[in-house]
Amino acid sequence: MGAGRLLVIGYIVLALASTGRSIYQILTKFDVAPLAYSLSALSAAVYIVATIALARPGARWRTIAVTTIVFELVGVLVVGALSIVDPALFPADTVWSRFGMGYVFIPLALPIVGLVWLSRGRIRA
Repeated sequence: MGAGRLLVIGYIVLALASTGRSIYQILTKFDVAPLAYSLSALSAAVYIVATIALARPGARWRTIAVTTIVFELVGVLVVGALSIVDPALFPADTVWSRFGMGYVFIPLALPIVGLVWLSRGRIRA
């Protein structure tokens, strides 16, 4: 199995996990931490789009993959830093809180791996 397929599998797993988590959070306790749970939903959407873009051939999909993965990395870094500096902003964890600590830091590592893989000219998984 190639590196591209493993990357897509990683994104599939994170997309499913974050989608399930965000749906549960929004349906059961949105009023507790609306910002955190909205960010979880946003991260789920980003993972879904990135997964599709990484799996599809062509320059257009590559551009979409790079864009979503850069957005994801910025999100992980900003939310990760804010959740440590000012924990009151996030009374509940998001996928990106504390740099993805609740997901064994995979949300931090995956976009870095994805951008490295894409920078090597790979277009298809």
